[in-house]
Amino acid sequence: MMQAYLDSLITRAVHASGLATGTHHVLPTKKNAEYGDYQWNGAFALAKEKDLNAKDVADAVGSVLSGMDEVAHIISKVDCVGPFVNIWLNNDWLWRKVCTRSLQPLQGSGTVVIDYSSPNLAKRMHVGHLRSTIIGDALSRILRATGRNVHADNHVGDWGTPFGKLIVAWRLWGDDNAFHRNPVEELQRLYERFNKEAATDPTMDDAARHVTVLLQAGTGDPKQLWQRFTEASQHANDVIYDRLHITFNETRGESMYAGRLRPLVEELLASGVAVESDGAAVIQLDPPLDEPPFMIRKRDGGFLYATTDIATIEHRAKNHGEDADIIYVTDVRQKQHFAQLFASVDKIGIRHGRLRHVYFGMLRLPSGDLFKSREGNVIALTDVLDEAVARARAAIGPKSAHLSESEREQIAEAVGIGAVKYADLSRDPTSDITFDWDRMLAFDGNTAPYLMYAHARCCGIIAKAEGLPQLVSGKRLESASERELALAVCRTPDVISTAAAVLRPHLLCEHLHGIAARLGRFLDEHRVIQDDGVSSEGLALVNATAAALRYGLGLLGIEPLTRM
Repeated sequence: MMQAYLDSLITRAVHASGLATGTHHVLPTKKNAEYGDYQWNGAFALAKEKDLNAKDVADAVGSVLSGMDEVAHIISKVDCVGPFVNIWLNNDWLWRKVCTRSLQPLQGSGTVVIDYSSPNLAKRMHVGHLRSTIIGDALSRILRATGRNVHADNHVGDWGTPFGKLIVAWRLWGDDNAFHRNPVEELQRLYERFNKEAATDPTMDDAARHVTVLLQAGTGDPKQLWQRFTEASQHANDVIYDRLHITFNETRGESMYAGRLRPLVEELLASGVAVESDGAAVIQLDPPLDEPPFMIRKRDGGFLYATTDIATIEHRAKNHGEDADIIYVTDVRQKQHFAQLFASVDKIGIRHGRLRHVYFGMLRLPSGDLFKSREGNVIALTDVLDEAVARARAAIGPKSAHLSESEREQIAEAVGIGAVKYADLSRDPTSDITFDWDRMLAFDGNTAPYLMYAHARCCGIIAKAEGLPQLVSGKRLESASERELALAVCRTPDVISTAAAVLRPHLLCEHLHGIAARLGRFLDEHRVIQDDGVSSEGLALVNATAAALRYGLGLLGIEPLTRM
């Protein structure tokens, strides 16, 4: 990795200058090539600490760096401008990096559990589940690429009063034939009808609570119906996951922890971590996390998400190790819940690795409204995917006359799904995103179709070059467009490492878009396929670019097409 190696060089230069110890870092220069490929700006902090002039500090470090024996074959130029040390890489060294096509990021270690997607069973997966599912999957892939042992856990909602309602509704209005045709739609119909009837008939909710008690006892007809409903619902969800190319190491429902909840609350009350409060049980937290109270048992004796989440962390620490990190991917509305949960776990004394909450903003329409259908119901995820593929099919139609019908269908599916994923992943997850069909399916700009086309364009050149004479000019990275593309490709492992460290897939998206844009400029200026053969240097750069795009798209869960 270039970044790590350059960091080690600048660190040694700072140490040798006698100015400081510790680790020091360079930053890639993104906007102005006049300031080098990388830049060290640590002179500001050192000058302030030592009461020195920042330019003198930069000159001292730059002088040491220039004189280091191993620098000549890596760095072609070091230039100190004011408080900055600007660094240019040696073209021959950069070319060797291009030719090796090494995309492996800096390797870490240890286990990380990622909790994402997590729909409620017996209901449709809807567009509200999209962001957690896509972001969580991308983080799983990126972290695996950095050597972490990733355990993807789909913590589904399969317990509690909603299932008591469903069972009551099934007994009253259930249709076996409708369930056989489409289980989730029938369960959705029953749940909605129950809520409508219960609005005017309070005995409905009483019946649901009674059935829930029987269900939690674990015997008889309620348990059998619950199992039938959850199995059918999970199967329907798995069809969607397959279409999104998303897999989990484990799918565990809230029901798996049900037996632990009562003794857990009793233990916390006995230890004083939890206290009785107006008939409920709450964990006492310091302000401002104590408002509202972190409740783990309701007045009626029922348990909450908070109780299950504590039991889940217990389970994960036991099964994956007390040093395993745990990452939750949910929307921003749960930010306070996880802050309270993490503080509660620490107060209880459960030993664990780092607990992190990756929260994301809301999904909106161009009008600014939350994403809902005209009827007011959240749109089913299958409908969103179908619409994306249909629009992709229409968008690629005029450009795909050379393809067979089966190829067009395969490409439309890949482009549609990829466009939906990338439209989300290319934005900082903390921001709201606007669901704009035209923008996400455009073949220009920072979109999946643009990147997929760039990869397919590389593959087309590579295919045409097969069997042609190799024309070796010996001229490497002489033009600005060649060098910029080579530098961007070689920075890929560093970007992956950074995205993994800060849990931000959009950094990888920005990088891949930069590669694709630089590829376009390079191909506008250079003919790789020439009249009498193929440019060996140009083909090597195209191969390296294809490898970087293919690897990066794969980490985002997007299929890299070879033809479009």
